[in-house]
Amino acid sequence: MAARKLPLSTIRRLALALPGVEEGMSYGTPAFRLKGKLIARLHQDGSSIMFKLGFEARDHLMQADPRTFFITEHYRNYPSVLARLDRLDIRDLGALFARAIDLAMAKRTRPRPIRRA
Repeated sequence: MAARKLPLSTIRRLALALPGVEEGMSYGTPAFRLKGKLIARLHQDGSSIMFKLGFEARDHLMQADPRTFFITEHYRNYPSVLARLDRLDIRDLGALFARAIDLAMAKRTRPRPIRRA
């Protein structure tokens, strides 16, 4: 992985080029949503980005590359992972956004339960 920090302009350009992704704010930082569902946001530490990838993917990434992927206590019970921006390159970023979008779309395509009166 690259040894340089990805600037917000690069992150924004890549995210907003993806179909259906919109930018907003979350916890006072730039955030990216797909049809209203949060998929990623810059972390308030200014040096990492959070992706909503699911518990299995999160655990795999943290085990495979703990210098890049980690969580804070806040994210312990959430299916999200933090990634250090100085350890990612544009390909890594694209792959992480793709995984987050896949998870958001998978959840959206599940049928809603039928409510009986």
